[in-house]
Amino acid sequence: MSKLIAPELIAEKATIVDAPHVPTTVDRTFELPTALYGTTVACYLGFIALMAGAFGAPALIIPMVIFAFIIVAGFGVPAIWATMQGTGAKPAMGAGQFANRGIMTHTGRLKPRDAAAQVLVLPVLVFLWGLAVVTIAATI
Repeated sequence: MSKLIAPELIAEKATIVDAPHVPTTVDRTFELPTALYGTTVACYLGFIALMAGAFGAPALIIPMVIFAFIIVAGFGVPAIWATMQGTGAKPAMGAGQFANRGIMTHTGRLKPRDAAAQVLVLPVLVFLWGLAVVTIAATI
């Protein structure tokens, strides 16, 4: 529960100290290289392109464009946020660094192939699901 504390009571108990500003290190990239991020976007956009190509009807043009816009915006805004240069901002990890170090997760360090598998499993499955749907629709 909250309780209102009078400013006078705070002023007589509090000690105000001028502290020096200590810059913090900000990692907006989640230690993932841009190649993994780009592959994820490519898989989702590939799914939309596959669906648009296979089931393209004039009535579906606007929904497909909206889906593609949502994917581009959903991945584009975090990409812009990750490249922002601020106080203590770290650049994205390169492919060489990723291949040598892997990434640190809550449960420990992951090897590069394990991290790539975790990141890419859903986008690749979505694309393969779209490919299966198109194949089934073409054979029926």
